Amino acid sequence: MRVTYWCEHAWLGTHTEPGVALDVSDGRLTAVRTGADTPPPDAVPLRGLTLPGLANTHSHAFHRALRGTVQVGSGTFWTWREVMYQVASRLTPDSYFALARAVYAEMALAGITAVGEFHYLHHAPGGTPYAEPNAMGEALIAAAGEAGIRITLLDTAYLSSGFGAAPDRHQRRFSDGTAEAWAERAAGLKDRDGVRIGAAIHSVRAVPADQLSTVARWAADRRAPLHVHLSEQTAENDACLAAHGRTPTRLLADHGVLGPRTTGVHNTHLTDEDIALLGGTGTGTCMCPTTERDLADGIGPAVALQRAGSPLSLGSDSHAVIDLLEEARAMELDERLRSRTRGHWTAAALLHAATAQGHAALGWPEAGRLEAGALADFTTIALDTVRTAGPVPRLAAETAVFAASAADVRHTVVGGRHVVRDGVHRLVPDVPRALTESIAALHR
Repeated sequence: MRVTYWCEHAWLGTHTEPGVALDVSDGRLTAVRTGADTPPPDAVPLRGLTLPGLANTHSHAFHRALRGTVQVGSGTFWTWREVMYQVASRLTPDSYFALARAVYAEMALAGITAVGEFHYLHHAPGGTPYAEPNAMGEALIAAAGEAGIRITLLDTAYLSSGFGAAPDRHQRRFSDGTAEAWAERAAGLKDRDGVRIGAAIHSVRAVPADQLSTVARWAADRRAPLHVHLSEQTAENDACLAAHGRTPTRLLADHGVLGPRTTGVHNTHLTDEDIALLGGTGTGTCMCPTTERDLADGIGPAVALQRAGSPLSLGSDSHAVIDLLEEARAMELDERLRSRTRGHWTAAALLHAATAQGHAALGWPEAGRLEAGALADFTTIALDTVRTAGPVPRLAAETAVFAASAADVRHTVVGGRHVVRDGVHRLVPDVPRALTESIAALHR
């Protein structure tokens, strides 16, 4: 398929350029032509600011069913987790497909073109495997395909309720018993068009220390992304110190988990040594500010991590909201609150985290930029809404990052295909209804 898209304005990595034509063939950009003041003949006009597609580096699709229901009363991460387990216990391959399809369509409407799904709902409640051992993972892959976005399925090892203790009744469906059994099942998942398979260690509390290297080797042998929840809670750090006499980061380093294909998710409560280990090994950091504030986790040391050499990416995690622009500005604004100084990241740096670095963390290094040879994945933000109207054109990226929201996304193109056009999803025509019906089914 050959098509030309004309961008009224386009962010080209360092600056906003007016009048840019994007030539697409077979799902990739073949040329990026500047100086196109008016749309070329037969070009599809994209009015507003066109960005590379946004990468949602960390997602738990089923958490979308918790939105609103967990905002009643007080509590902590640990009380929130009990509500989350109740929803997890009700999912089947069919109901998970319906929910995830709607959630991934919501992501497309928010300009997200690739998602990293941190997937640990492997088996039926009670832990009995499905006849197709990867039925739940395949449901997520199918859902992303129908919603029109790319997926990196981060198949997750989750074997323990905490430092060697057996899984509790909710967690039995997450566990394969051993890391070797996890690896055998996960090997049945295959890359395909729009799909990449990665691995994840749920956390140091959920995978015994002597089995961490098995998961790390599985990912290394396939040159696949490897993600891990890391130091999200101080209680996890304290338990790890009690069990192993070292921090979670040091434990992961000692078992060969860290490295440039690995991403630590949250990385909230770290020591100076932890930061040096992550940066020195090139291990990435996925910040999820809207979830971290929703769960009262704390503010992670993103500035120090980046300075140490840890690439930053962004995720919507629990989907308290699905808005990568909000995640980007929240990283900067949270740091302003903590430090009482402004300007830790430019809009360009925040967009880099939301695009190129997120895609790289998910195993899509050929995405996340508007240049010849890259995947033809991009999104357009309207510049004429009540939030975005009136910017100086050269500051359109700053306006998008610090004022726009997912509601301002007008177009999303994935592999050259116009998935969202004029704010309407072309594959899932009534996304609110799909969300309402799939979530209501889980709460009956």
